[in-house]
Amino acid sequence: MAEAVLLTKAGKKELEDRLEYLKNDRRKEITEAIAVARSFGDLSENAEYDAALDAQAHNELEIQEIEAKLKNVVVIDESEISVNTVSLGSLVRLKLVDLGVEEEYQVVSETEAKLDVTPKRISRDSAIGGGVLGHKVGETIAIETPGGVMKVSILGIRR
Repeated sequence: MAEAVLLTKAGKKELEDRLEYLKNDRRKEITEAIAVARSFGDLSENAEYDAALDAQAHNELEIQEIEAKLKNVVVIDESEISVNTVSLGSLVRLKLVDLGVEEEYQVVSETEAKLDVTPKRISRDSAIGGGVLGHKVGETIAIETPGGVMKVSILGIRR
C-alpha cells in the first residue's frame, strides 16, 4: 500500500489546481510547440522539436506524480491541530535566536513546503520543521542544521 500524503486543505487545492493546469493548458501549449517545431522540417536535427518532446515527457511525468499523490491524500483536520504543541499543520512563530530574527512558519509535509509564500511553509522533514515538532510555546530548542546548531525559541502556535 502506498504511503499517505498528508496535506492541508490549501495544499490539496494547490495540487488539484496544478494538475488541472498541466492537463489542460500546459498540454495545449506543448502540442502547439510540437506543431510549430514540426513545421521547421527535418526532425532529425530539429532542436525545437526535441525540446518540445522533452517538455511533453516532463509534463506527463509531473501529471502522473500528482495523480499518485492525490490518490493517497489525507487532509489534515485543522480542528485537530493543537495550539499547545507544534504539530503538522501548525502555524508557529519562531525566533531564530542566533540571528535575532522572528519568522512565522507553517509546518507541513514535504509535498507542500514552499518558502516563497506567506507564511513560509517548512517541511516536517527539514531541520527546523522537524526540530520544533512536539514542542511548546516558551521552549528554546537547539536544532542541528546543515550549517551547525541553531537555537530556536517558540513564541506562538496557532491553527
